[in-house]
Formats: sequence, C-alpha cells, structure tokens
Amino acid sequence: MESALQTLRRDFAGDIIEPGEGEYETASRSVLVVGSPACVLRPATVAGVRAAVRFAAGTGLTLSVRGGGHSFTGFGTNDGGIVIDLGFLDDVEIVDVGRHLVRIGGGATWGQVATALAPHRLAISSGDTTSVGVGGLTLSGGIGWKVRKYGLALDSLVAAEVVTADGEVVRASAEENPDLFWAIRGGGGNFGVVTAFEFVAHPTTDVFFGRITFPASEASAVLEGWADYLRTAPEELTSTAQVANPFSGGPAAPVEIRVAFDGDDPVRAAEVVDPIRRLGTVLEDDVARTPYTDILEEGAIAPPGIQILTRSAFVYRDSVPEVLRLLAEMGSSERSPVIAVRSVGGAVSRVPDDATAYAHRGAELMFLTTTVGPQPVVEAGRPALDAIWGRLAPHVRGAYANFLASADEDDVAAIYPTRTYQRLAAVKRRYDAGNLFAHNHNVRP
Repeated sequence: MESALQTLRRDFAGDIIEPGEGEYETASRSVLVVGSPACVLRPATVAGVRAAVRFAAGTGLTLSVRGGGHSFTGFGTNDGGIVIDLGFLDDVEIVDVGRHLVRIGGGATWGQVATALAPHRLAISSGDTTSVGVGGLTLSGGIGWKVRKYGLALDSLVAAEVVTADGEVVRASAEENPDLFWAIRGGGGNFGVVTAFEFVAHPTTDVFFGRITFPASEASAVLEGWADYLRTAPEELTSTAQVANPFSGGPAAPVEIRVAFDGDDPVRAAEVVDPIRRLGTVLEDDVARTPYTDILEEGAIAPPGIQILTRSAFVYRDSVPEVLRLLAEMGSSERSPVIAVRSVGGAVSRVPDDATAYAHRGAELMFLTTTVGPQPVVEAGRPALDAIWGRLAPHVRGAYANFLASADEDDVAAIYPTRTYQRLAAVKRRYDAGNLFAHNHNVRP
C-alpha cells in the first residue's frame, strides 16, 4: 500500500493522514466510534474523491465513507482500512432562487445547511441535530421536525452527483440514471460516494417549538392520547414523545412531549398544540416561537468507554395501542432504556411505497430504545432489553437504518423488505458489482 500511497500523493488534492501524524487521533474516529484505519483520505475536490475511490479499490481493504460521522454502527471509520472523509466538500449554494434549488456538498452538516438558508427564509426538512451529516441522514431517510408537512429529507432530493466504484462521476435524477436515483433515496451508502446533493427547499418562518411534560404515572394515557391526536392533527405539527429519560429520573422521569408547529402565528399554534396540553397534568410547558435554526441541537460525543446501543422499529395503525402500552410498561421498569417515539405519517405516507428505497411509508410511528453506559453495564442489561423486544416483535415492523447500532443480516432484512432488497441488489450489481461499498447496511450485488 505504501507505494500506492506515494503515487496517490503526487496529484491528490486534499489531506492524506496516516497513523502517528498529529491529526490522526481525531481523523481516525467517527463521532460515536473510535477506529484505527490504515489511512484517512480527505479530498478537497470531486477529482480527489475519484482518486481516493480508485486507490481504495486497488488496496482491497475495507472502505468507509464519512460525511458527518454520526452512524451508531461506526460506518465512518474502521480498523485497518481506508476512510474517505468528505469534510472539505461542504459548500451550500442556492443555484436557482426561483425554484429554491440548493446544491449541498456531501460533507456538509445540517447545521451548516440551516444557517446558510436562514437569511433566505428557506429550509429543508431534515433531522434534528446540527452536526449530523447531510449524506448519511438523507441516504437512509431523514425524520426531523418538519417530517409531517414536508416528508423525509430524501423526499426533497431532486438530483445527486455520485462517484461510483470504478471512480466515474454520474448524475442521478428522475431523468438521468433513474435506477440509481431510486436506490440512493433509502438505500444508504451502498452505491457510491455522493459528492453533492440537489434539494428543493421550502419557504420557512419561525416555528413554535418546545417541551410539554406530564407525570410518569400518566405515561400510558398520555402516549395513547398523543398518538390518537397525531393521526388527525394538522400536518404543520410534528411531535415526539420520550419516557425514562435518565437525566430526568429514569423510570420516574416525566413523559416529555416535544412539539414543532411549522408556522409563526401564535393563535394558530395554540389551537394546534392545545389538544396535547389537555392530555394530562402539565408539569412544564416551554413552547415558544423560535427560529428554525435554533431548534436543531448539537450532537453529543460519547466519552471514552461509553457504549450506545440503539434499536428501532416502525408501528402501523392497528398495533399502536399495544405498542404504546408495552413501551409505557417498559419505561416504568428499573432498567428501562431511554424510549423515544416519533410521529411520521402526513407527507411521508403520501409517497407510494415503491417510489423510493425507503420502504416504510405507511407507518404512523417510529420508535427507538437507547441504552448508554460502560460496556459491562450495557451488556448486563441486554437480556432484559431483548426480552422486551421479543414482546414487541409481533406488533412492529422493519427498522429505521439511522437508528440502529448493528448491521447484521437481520437488520438489513428489517430495513429492506424482500422486494425492495431485490431491486436494490439489481442496482448494486450495475454500479458496484465488487461490493466496494460494503461497510454499511449492506446490499450484496
């Protein structure tokens, strides 16, 4: 590999970082996982990405592609392989004011995007964290604070520039390479390195955002009433629920309902949010008019030695009452994980199931459990967690790739139903027959 690196250095635009160099400790890790790659390549141009992909293919080593680096599974790093870090490709440019068309580099974060678009009173439906990468979130979905009104992040995508496994640059859109365009909207990083995304943004205002809390003893009634209301609530309202927050008392923690009303009219916001306030005994209510950019939170970096175990699933209408009952019961137990439930539906559900590779359009809710702690503590709690998931299994479907801490065959099967997987595999055969891009929730060619 050393001779290949020497050749690469001659005309590589960007950084080549190897073990022992000053930047290596930072460059070798992703946000949540520490790695020890053989080298980290940080290209400054698309030509640099092409060279990096060809170099990685020639080494035969594991290849990781890093955008924001927030993957729970650590897809943004590895041990002994090659990392392509897209951090230098982070431009955000409005290329067509009339169409609100925005071109975003593959290494940009959603905080950068929100900040760049705010002066133009534009936004893109994305996630809820500033430091999360545009690439990782978009390629697998994108459930955030505007999801019920504007859909997933990938639903606003109209084109992408992709460096494929042979180092070629192709454009993917509804008109050009439509099979690839279908696949990257939900198929993750299986098909190449996306060096630029083109989104259609939407006009935005301030939003009404905040948290309403209720006693833990009212969890079951509040969760059920919340889900019932979200089924018919105006799509300007997106909301999440959380129980067993360890920073607020664990099993005794209040039920936290977060709301985001997409509009700046206080009268209308009160009309839409008040039904949630009436679900139980309100302990706290800090909902207030807020700039959209300010509701995106910073992502936390886990301290050394701390493991994060996250698992997710979707809930369809018939199963909502039973799943929420089980989650409320779980939240009251002494070893409960953090439980978060996110409303979807709305604009997400109006897109046909087969229009993109994101295959869970009909779900009303997506929920996740998260256990955080030193590895021995997390492992000690795993049997109890597995037992709870065993009880949930008959009532839930699939998994959301962005909230999974593992990437085995069962996870891939949960993310991609059989028909979706088969179609993805056919696209994979065309664009990456050698499975160079395998360090992900992998679709085999």
